[in-house]
This record gives sequence, structure tokens and C-alpha cells, in this order.
Amino acid sequence: MSSSAVSDSRPLLSVRDLRTHFDVGGHAVKAVDGVSFDVYEGKTLGIVGESGCGKTVLSRSIMGITTASNASTSGSVNYAGTELVGKSKRALRAFWGEEMAMVFQDPMTSLNPVVRIGRQLTEHLRAHKKLSKSEANELAVQLLTWVRIPEPKERLSNFPHQMSGGMRQRVCIAIALACSPKLLFADEPTTALDVTVQHQILNLLAQQQQERQMGMVLVTHDLGVVATRTDDIAVMYAGKIVEKASTSALFSRMRHPYTQSLFWSIPKTSEPKHTRLSAIVGRPPNLAALPSGCSFADRCPYVQPICREVEPKLQTIDSHSFACHLPVGSTEAEAALSANISAGLPQSEGAAARREAQQGSLT
Repeated sequence: MSSSAVSDSRPLLSVRDLRTHFDVGGHAVKAVDGVSFDVYEGKTLGIVGESGCGKTVLSRSIMGITTASNASTSGSVNYAGTELVGKSKRALRAFWGEEMAMVFQDPMTSLNPVVRIGRQLTEHLRAHKKLSKSEANELAVQLLTWVRIPEPKERLSNFPHQMSGGMRQRVCIAIALACSPKLLFADEPTTALDVTVQHQILNLLAQQQQERQMGMVLVTHDLGVVATRTDDIAVMYAGKIVEKASTSALFSRMRHPYTQSLFWSIPKTSEPKHTRLSAIVGRPPNLAALPSGCSFADRCPYVQPICREVEPKLQTIDSHSFACHLPVGSTEAEAALSANISAGLPQSEGAAARREAQQGSLT
């Protein structure tokens, strides 16, 4: 179910015009630049984009854990009726753990390498739930059992390096879930894990979410991961949301060329062996010197002069939001692509073939 279907209920998290800029050498690096979305209880929002598009900074900004001294955050983050932007770290600690929590991207660096797993779990529990040492140890064993760690009692005495990557990620999930948060941020929770373990971790998160009725924000660079794991998807590029819709609507009719390019870059099992992977040409723009028009213009197969001159605004049609002058599927976009292919524009090379392959896979 999409957020539009529950628009009459109050969102658990409401983010409006959120901006986080970093002052680097007198220039503002716009890591998050005017982002807005809602997350509802029991629902999952997927945030998708390439590395460096602002996904992790967005999550940290919402939780208030952007610690860089040169960072400034503005806008609104309303959690269950409470405004979080502008609150002190001391005040925000009341929301960490019991209200919202995060599963960080790299379990090896998010866990303290010289502290035993048991202590890392029980410190968290005793700080928030005021449990005795024995009560905390008992709950820690229960948490490790929930996340399917074998021999959980013995694992409490392990150091992180004594566990596999998948087990360390499960420990991170156990720590995040320890205080039964109402909102969970999962920042690339399956990065560097093999496919089998990825599936297990995602299933575990889905199971825990269902049992606890948590809202969840799943941050990833992989459209394939969010295809069956989310209710809504927001696609980020250069610090902004460029497309936002229910998962079913986005995959049935992508409107932004960047979203389409991400989809095209997913390897397809239906293609012959040794088929050349489809890559997005070029590289993301410098966030300290963004172009005047669309930030994706230099990489877009549909680009036209207006794209380089006027920044497209996020528009919403039938609960589907996108920021593009020539949305995918429109007559104007098809004409622009044909013209670019004829002109030999580098980013248009192979676009027609990919478009035909995509249309064939959707029929």
C-alpha cells in the first residue's frame, strides 16, 4: 500500500524542505537540498540513488547525528508531532533507541572492534531501559536469538572480528531493535554481503518490522532490493529527490530518466551470458558547484537545451512526483531521444535498444 492510500492518517515521520550543507573552503556542499517525504507506521520507504547522492547524510540529518562542525541543517523533521530540527544532542538522545534507530552501513566499523558483543548490546539496553546487568544479559541473549545468531549466549563473549560479516550485521540489527523503536533507518544493510546473506538480512528486517509495526526507511543504491521490500520509493540525485511514487507505480511507469537509467543498469538473468552491462555515462555533479539547469543533464539521453538552462521543479500527477522537463514515456521525450541518437550524443548510445528491451520485459 502506498502512502497516498493512507493520506488521511497522520505520518509517523514528516520531513519538509530538509537541507544539510557543508561549508568546504567557503563553498556550500549541498549534500541534502530541499528533501520532503512522509513515513507511516508499519510502512517502508525506499531511498535509492548512487553513492554520493546524499542518502546517508539525509538519514543522519533526520536523526540529528550529523556531527561535522562545518554542517548546517535547516527545514523540518516532525516525528510523531515533535519537531527535531534545532534540538540539542542531549534532547535528541531521548529519541534515539526507543523512538528511532539506525542500522549502519558497515557492521565492522559501526561495532567497536575492541569491545565484546555482550557489552555493546547490554550498554545500550541499560542506558535506555534502566535494566540490571543480569536483566540486560538475559534480554541480549533473547535479541541475538531473534536475529538468528546460533549459540547466542556464547556469542556475547565474542569480539566483532570473531564473527562473519552477516553475523555482525545481525548484531547491528539486534542493537538497533533492542529498545523497540517505532522508526528504523536501514542504511545499505546488505552492502558487502553475499546474495544468500543479503536475502536473509532483508527477510529478517521485514519480519521484525511486521512483528513490531515499525516504520522503516530502507536506504540503498539497488532498485532491485527495494522492488519487493518497500511500499514507496524516493529516488535521490545530487541531494534532491527527483522521483517519488508508490513502488508499484514507479516500476510500472518510471518518469525520470535517472530512475530509468538505474533500472537499465540492473543485470538481467534473461539476457545472454557476457552481455555488456549498461552503465550510466559520466559522473555525478560537484555538489559545491551544481549546474544552473537539471543536475542530470550531462548524463541524460533525453537532454535538450531547456534542461541545461532551467532547473525542473518536482511536480505531482496522480500521486507520482518527478522533476523533469521531458518525463520518460512522453511524446517530447521520445522525440528528444531520437534527435540525440541522430546527433550521436554519447549518453544516448544504446538508449533505444535498452528502451526496447525494457518495454519487452514489462509486456
